[in-house]
Formats: sequence, structure tokens, C-alpha cells
Amino acid sequence: MPPQDLPVAPATAPAQPPYLDPAAPVDTRVADLLSRMTRREKVGQLNQRMYGWDAYRRTRGGDFELTEALTAETERFAGLGALYGLMRADAWSGVGHGDGPGAEDSADLADLVQRHVLERSRLGIPALFVEEVPHGHMALDGTVLPVNLAVGATWDPDRYERAAAHAAAELRARGGHVALVSALDMARDPRWGRTEECFAEDPYLAARLTEALVRGMQGSGDHFAPDRAPVVLKHFAGQGATVGGRNSAESELGPRELHEIHLPAARAGVRAGAAAVMAAYNEVDGMPCSGNRALLTGLLREDWGFDGLVMADGLAVDRLARITGDKVSAGALALDAGVDLSLWDEGFTHLEEAVERGLVGEAALDAAVARVLRLKFRLGLFEHPRTRRASLPEHAGRAHSTDLARACVTLLRNPADTLPIGPSVRRVAVLGPHAATTGHHLGDYTAPQRPGTGTSVLDALRRLAPPGTDIRHAEGAALTGADRTGVPAAVDEAAAADLAVLVLGGSSARTPGTRFDANGAARTVVSEMTCGEGVDLAGLRLGAAQEALLDAVVATGTPTAVVLMQGRPHVVPDTPAAALLTAWYPGPWGGEAVAEVLLGLAEPLGRLPVSVPRSAAQLPVHYNHKDTEYGGYVDESAEPAYSFGHGLSYTTFDHGAPRVAGRTVEVDVTNTGGRYGRSVVQVYLRRLITRSWPRTLELCAFEGVGLAPGERRTVSLAFDVPTGTDAVEIRVARSAREALDAVPVVVDLRA
Repeated sequence: MPPQDLPVAPATAPAQPPYLDPAAPVDTRVADLLSRMTRREKVGQLNQRMYGWDAYRRTRGGDFELTEALTAETERFAGLGALYGLMRADAWSGVGHGDGPGAEDSADLADLVQRHVLERSRLGIPALFVEEVPHGHMALDGTVLPVNLAVGATWDPDRYERAAAHAAAELRARGGHVALVSALDMARDPRWGRTEECFAEDPYLAARLTEALVRGMQGSGDHFAPDRAPVVLKHFAGQGATVGGRNSAESELGPRELHEIHLPAARAGVRAGAAAVMAAYNEVDGMPCSGNRALLTGLLREDWGFDGLVMADGLAVDRLARITGDKVSAGALALDAGVDLSLWDEGFTHLEEAVERGLVGEAALDAAVARVLRLKFRLGLFEHPRTRRASLPEHAGRAHSTDLARACVTLLRNPADTLPIGPSVRRVAVLGPHAATTGHHLGDYTAPQRPGTGTSVLDALRRLAPPGTDIRHAEGAALTGADRTGVPAAVDEAAAADLAVLVLGGSSARTPGTRFDANGAARTVVSEMTCGEGVDLAGLRLGAAQEALLDAVVATGTPTAVVLMQGRPHVVPDTPAAALLTAWYPGPWGGEAVAEVLLGLAEPLGRLPVSVPRSAAQLPVHYNHKDTEYGGYVDESAEPAYSFGHGLSYTTFDHGAPRVAGRTVEVDVTNTGGRYGRSVVQVYLRRLITRSWPRTLELCAFEGVGLAPGERRTVSLAFDVPTGTDAVEIRVARSAREALDAVPVVVDLRA
């Protein structure tokens, strides 16, 4: 057969590169893609330079259009590694209803931006959309959950895990990919404005809640399901130990304090599979965390085996220029230390120059890029760059938020069984600056809420109180300031009532008039903001007008219940005649939860995640201090007003004698009262034979148990023992203070 008569083979498409093969192992895909990238493209993957709200604008027709700023950013690096806060809405970003993306069109905006990025990426590399999810997605129409300190008050990781899973599903359904979540900071000084972002003063409780967060938001497996989101745990490490409770101040941490108090939550999060951590602003032993190779590489990666992503906090890389002399070398220092992804910094934009000048090696650049790419492959963004939209169950967000709010309400004092409100109470005066509002119940890092969102304490009491109950209202005082002109009207209502409900506290609500630092922290507070990032206090007392209102209402002799809505434990004047509850910042529907507890429709389930000081002068006042013989003051008690773990119920419980076998303790719990309740069994240890100076007490296990009247249940708890300890005392109690008086069981671990 002549050659020209040979059958012609059909034309074949070029072979698909391995990085586009969804069946290939992730590491193979990463290595292949990395080998095809220019240094410029690599550097682009490590930059998260622009604010997301600068990437779009609304047209007159109501659609979204992309900005020249986004085009310039994507052209600069032939693509985009990550974009922060595309859906963020608040006073700092200036985004609100009418110009920002809501639940109905966030996914459209995300897909518009992603299409733009892919068109400008030679290799078709999608962008990560990184969003704030501190207590729910910080976006218009996003569910707002109670703040972390309120979550800590639940002592209920399973309940939090369910809420976290919903937050992740909501984020992904709107086009977001990665969730920034506060979890690692310890509440060691309540003057710090970010105390509300901490789970607890205790590392064990914080660690269990961090595990729940990771499980709930990320799910299981190496790849993320469409309704799960990788988390960036903030902040690593020791940010809760800054001097004087001042945000971003220096810290004075020895290695043992760092490892015993500030690292266990991070360790637990890493073991649970957290995808990323954020390097903190503070320094550890003189080196800021974002430039601290011993912390980010030596400890986190080499000792702990962490293979995830490390993100710098906002503008933290550029701050390193104070050490290095310029931003180019600052970027090199951060990259070499172990930072993979910057946030708004200039330093990382010069990494190509830094490599060329020999300030940092190519291997460090490739390792960081590989970690960014690996996260994108795990999310399935190369196969599914568009949002996989999903309809979530109607009102599911509200249900999760309210459920957490109910569990966080903590009854601290209840003289003469003032609560729950009994049938003889026919007239209730609802007073105070928090009584009729929901906006001050939300906490920091919260998007603007649509009118009508949430339920105030006043509205909930009017709806839930028995028919015929006369609910009266007077504000009485503002959150801040010393204006007492409203006090007399409130006192009149209290004097004529059978019960006064006085709702006091603080606020983290930002307003457009608030001035902000470049990283979004409040700089000059012109609103009623008394808490939140950048709002640190030297004292912990309520505003002068609030204290005057409290004193005047209690002086009427009318039975009084004080409810605190707060982001830190405030110091409240000693009024033993009044019942006292704290709901922290319980979210939009926290008023409903508080009303249910006041009326006895729900049990006060919360327990304190922090010690409540008597005054700022006695700080620090956390329970797990070092064991010492000289712990008091001459002029004031050194003991807290209310101890860590404290919380009362509307029923009574009996905890039997603990039985210890190995590293397991059993205790019989009986509801000896007349109604359902929940007791939290808390197991504390005291080191007896150890290789370092011990703490007075350390929480090592806990479990909540709900019981009907007369019901008895045996609770079995496995407890952790610190390394280097040969013998301990085990004490089972309902608070740290009670544990001091509990009969101990000695456990010799050498046997």
C-alpha cells in the first residue's frame, strides 16, 4: 500500500498537565503546578494585598462591577493568591445594606471576581476568598452567633460544634472559602478589649472548644466538603498575655508559661487538623510572632508536624521593618520564619527582589507557595472554581444562635430565690441601657443588621411573660457617661413594680464616626463602644450613670435581677440583695434567651469561663496561678468575686465522692431539687511531685450532665496529666473555688 494510502491517525488533544488531573494525588498536582510557575507568579500566590471591598462597586442598575484596583492587582502578579474580606461589611469597610453583597447575591459577586482572576492567570489558578468568621460570617445577612467568651460559658463543645458547622456552610454557600476564627487567645487580663474573642482563661477549656471549632467547620478527610471551610486559627501565640491588657503591646512570657497556658489550644487545633493558623502581633522573647522562626518553624512545623498554612496578621509583616530596616528585608524575614500568606503588607510584594538579593532562599518561597496551592487543591477550586450554591434550612442560623445564647446565660447570685420570676410577680420594671436594644448585644466583628433582626430583653419579656403581667420600661442611663437625668423615672418604675430587671453592660458596636487604624482596630472611640479590638480599659467598672442607676434601683427595696451584657467581666458594685446574671454578648436573639431564663422557661446553664475580679487593682486574678504561700493583699482580698467555673442553677445537685482508677475518675451526680437542671462536673488536679513549680489548680476534665428531678447518673471522665508529673491530687467540684475545699484523691502515677 502506498504511504499516502496509510490510514491517518486522528488528531489528539494535548495531554492534560498533571496538576489539572483531579485523580492525581494532591502532592503530585502541587509539584507539577509549582514547576510551571514563574517567580512572579509564585510571589503573587503569597500576597493578600487588597481589601476585598475595594474590588467591586454597585452600578446604578444594582449589579456588581469590578474595579480598576482589582484589575491592577491581578495584572501585577498575573493572577491573585487570596482576597481578604470580599463580603466584609462594617463601619470600617464602609459597606452596608444597599451597596454590599447580601445573601441573595454574594455568590454572584464571588463568581464574578473568580472569573476575572482565572482569565488573568496563565495557568488558571483560582483565588482563595478569605473571610472573617469570628462568631458567624461577618457579612450582610450572615448569622451572628454569641461571642467566644459566651461560647466558653456554655462549657459545651458539642453544642458549639453544631453551630460552627452551620457557620461554615453559610460561608461556602455564599462563595467564601477560608474562615478566620479567633480561638487561641487566652483571657488572662480582662482589661484587654479583645477578651470577648477568647474562649476562657483556662487552656484546657479553650482547647476542647478549639477542637470542636475545627471539627465543626472543617469536617473530616483531606478534602473539604462543599459545606465545610478550612479555618485559620487566630492568634499564634501568646497574644492574651500582652502587658497591661493593651492591644498589641509587648508580652513577658517565659517558655513554661507559653507552653502551659498559651499553646495548648493551638496544639489541640493542630491535632484536630486545622488548615491554618495566623501569626499574632505580639512578640515572644523579643521577636514578633510573624518573624519568629523558632515559633513558626521550629515549634509549629518541626516539633508539632503542622503542614498547613501560616498567615500573617494585618500589616504585621511590614512592622518587622522596625527590626530589619526596610520592608523588603521584612518580607524576607517573615517568609524565612515560616509565614506563607501576608495580609495587606507591602513587604511580601517585594519577595522576588528579596530572593534575587539573597535575603531569602528560593526553597523558602517554593515551600510557602506549595502550602497555598495545596489548600486550593484540597478545596477543589481547580475543578469547581464557581460557588457550589446551597439553600440552607430556613431559620437554622437563628436556631443555632439562640441555642448557644440559652446555654451561655450564667446565674452568679440568686438571693432569696429572686429568680425565676414567680406567679406572684404581676408588674415588672425592665430598666437599663441594654433593656430595649439588640445592637449592643452582638460583639465586635459584626456586620450591620437589617431592621427587625433580633429580640430585646424587653420585647421577649412582653411576649413570654404570663398573660396579665404588666411590663414597664425606662432606660434610666446610657452605656457611657455620667448623665443621671434618666435615673428618677427608672426609680419610679422600679418602686412601683414587684420586680426590677436591670440590664446593664458594655458595647463593642462600631459606628461610622469611629476612627480606625489601618488594620481595622478602633483608634478613637466616639460611640458607646467600651470593648472590642483597640478598646482597652484601665478600669473595669461600668459607666458612672449605670452604677448610679443600679444603686438607686436597689435602694427602692424592690427585688432586683441584674443582667450583664458584656464582652469582658466588668466589676459591678457589691449589691448582695440583687440577683446577678451575665449573658456576655449573646447575639441578636440573646434577649429571648435571657427572658426565658428570667421567667424559668429555661435553666441557667452557663458556667464562668473566666474569674470575675473585685477590682482592676487585683489583676491578674485567674484561678490557675502558681502555688504560693504569699498570695494576699493587706487592703483587699486577692480572691475573685466569682471564681472560674461558677454558676448556679434553679435546682440543686449532689456530687458523690469521686472514684479514681488509673487516669479515669467516676462520680455520681444526683438532681436533688424539684426541676430539670444541668450540672457541669469539673475535674481539677494539683501537682504533688513534679519537675517544676506547680499551679494551685489545673482543670483536666469536665462534662455537663442534664438531669430530671431525682435522677442520678454516674459520670466517667478521663483526665489529662501534665508531662513531668509523678503524683497528683484529683478534686471534683462545681467551680475552681469549690475545688479548693474538695476532698482530694491522691494518684501516684509511678505505680
